Amino acid sequence: MAILQVALDLIDLPRALTIAKEAVEGGADWIEAGTPLIKSEGLEAVRALRKLIPGATIVADMKIADTGGLEVEIAAKSGADIICILAGAGDEVIREAVQAAKVFGVRLMADLLYVQDPVGRARRLEELGVDIIIAHVGIDQQMVGVNSPNLAESIIGTVSIPIAVAGGLDLFSAQKVVLMGADIVIIGGAITRVPDVVQATREIRDAIDKPQPVNEDIKSHDESIRELLLSVSTPNVSDAMHRKGAMEGIFPIYRGVKAAGKAITVHTIGGDWAKPVEAIDHARNGDFIVINNDGCTNIAPWGELATLSCMRKGVVGVVIDGAVRDVDDIRSLKFPLFAKATVPNAGEPKGYGEINAEITCCGQTVRPGDWILGDESGVVVIPKEYAYEIARRSVEVKKTESRIREEIKRGKTLGEIADLLRWEKH
Repeated sequence: MAILQVALDLIDLPRALTIAKEAVEGGADWIEAGTPLIKSEGLEAVRALRKLIPGATIVADMKIADTGGLEVEIAAKSGADIICILAGAGDEVIREAVQAAKVFGVRLMADLLYVQDPVGRARRLEELGVDIIIAHVGIDQQMVGVNSPNLAESIIGTVSIPIAVAGGLDLFSAQKVVLMGADIVIIGGAITRVPDVVQATREIRDAIDKPQPVNEDIKSHDESIRELLLSVSTPNVSDAMHRKGAMEGIFPIYRGVKAAGKAITVHTIGGDWAKPVEAIDHARNGDFIVINNDGCTNIAPWGELATLSCMRKGVVGVVIDGAVRDVDDIRSLKFPLFAKATVPNAGEPKGYGEINAEITCCGQTVRPGDWILGDESGVVVIPKEYAYEIARRSVEVKKTESRIREEIKRGKTLGEIADLLRWEKH
């Protein structure tokens, strides 16, 4: 039966301890003091976990790269049963760590994070006396689409020591790696960043105890990006982009709608509606039309008929750096349209401007193919080169907020959760 290890990759100890206790209640076998927690709280995190859950196996994710013997010693003396070392550390570092682990009666777990030849290195680590190998895909790798089950598949069966798998695993991928032959499943955010940690742990515990094959829904790259973006909010995306990408001074014409799509860009002048309407013919199903009207708010280059035409073509949304008219009719269509102002005046179709050139819209540069997400909070522009990564990071932001929301409901204030006084600059 596979072992369930829960990774506490938080930065403050009180929250980590609460989650650890709930994870054990839900059926976790091993509890890991993650690297962020150890860097933030020191080995006090390991000591506190040992005191809180004396019967559990405690893992210290030290990510040792040097002074292998010394770091194993201090982690072991703090109460860790298993200590993590980077698989890419030099052989001499590994040897020292292995010797120290034997002296102090602990096990050594080697993390294949960013190792170029994982199979060859796993074999060498076994020769050096490492107890456990982790097939680990780091968070930044996950964000660009690298996944841990693929890495695990290449390692399992090549060594005789236990294999752990870590990196973005959830209920379904956990079952997948167990069916591959993984001995240890390491879960982070799928347990630690949900409202009900006990229930999430229990569900994953049950799933890996009786794993079932999962039929994977293969999506195109664009479909994956759209699905991810529609699952988050524009504030989530803004946070993931470090407060970049948000358009300024616009509002949704109809509340309660959301749209995500690739940009068709339009530059027009003074309400000239020729190029905006022509852009509908250039658009494909799922596109988002972005119009630079030079900020003109007394003449509208867009109205109800253009909106209806968009809907028939499959355009998912429109944003205008300028004004829109026929607002009552557009609202009845419940179409995701964002603008700076409303005005009855229509422009003339003179044909000035261009389609699918780089433009500026509401303070943001937009290129054809950039991703646009719009909801009640506004509109964000996501560079096409990083759209998948940003969408994935936005989901992680949402998960973190979900856990914080639950802690507020339990009685903590946001200031207490964020530990603001501790992190203030002095």
